[in-house]
Amino acid sequence: MSQFAIETAVDQVGEGRFRGELHPGWRIGEALNGGYVLAVAGRALSLALPHPDPLNTTAYYLAPTGVGPVEIEVEVLRSSRNTSFAAAKMYQDGELKLQVSAAYGDLDSLQGEDWSATRRPQYPPFEECPVVAQRRIELRQRAEMRLVGGAELFSERVSSGSGEFNGWLSHVDGSDPDALSLLMFADAFPPPILTVCGPRHWVPTVELTVQVRARPAPGPLQARVVSRHLTRGVLEEDGEFWDSAGQLVALSRQSARLRL
Repeated sequence: MSQFAIETAVDQVGEGRFRGELHPGWRIGEALNGGYVLAVAGRALSLALPHPDPLNTTAYYLAPTGVGPVEIEVEVLRSSRNTSFAAAKMYQDGELKLQVSAAYGDLDSLQGEDWSATRRPQYPPFEECPVVAQRRIELRQRAEMRLVGGAELFSERVSSGSGEFNGWLSHVDGSDPDALSLLMFADAFPPPILTVCGPRHWVPTVELTVQVRARPAPGPLQARVVSRHLTRGVLEEDGEFWDSAGQLVALSRQSARLRL
């Protein structure tokens, strides 16, 4: 099993009830990365529902989570031949930390036409791009980042003003991405607003929505994450993710706050 699979594993302890463990290696400061926490809840949803794959998940972060045990309650709202709808709540130390609304399906059964107004970006090959270590960010022990645009923020402490990060993402242990890991990778880049305001800010997520469009091919993911508006400390982040075969596999949008 991959490290991601091990550290997002949950056990069913009753009807719609699961227990899991949030592991070290996924933290940003003291709090755990929101995408990782969503993936743990997503694992419980995939076990509770007749359909295996997340199509759309929306998570609200009510309070930060820390390393340690969690309990997850899943309520199945409706299930049809193609789609299951559910809500999940994650508790830690008796406190509600995360609430998720989700639609699940089978990615292998999706059929229809393809079209996109956005072209896949052309990056230098993954092997030619340097790893951005971010030594103080524990998440880099699990999710490797190789930036094509925005790297100067970490190497030279210079803000480009672009509001954008571009580059590659992969599991540090070399395992291939799967549909569930896209929930984590959707939150694995630094907040792009840091290219405008500088790296000394904290950008906690309020809400994260991930749309999974396809099961990713083996290999690293190409990613582009953009912020275009900052209003009274509130901002959005839009992400696009392509697999090694060039197919669009996920889209994300999150709402966050900018704080010193």
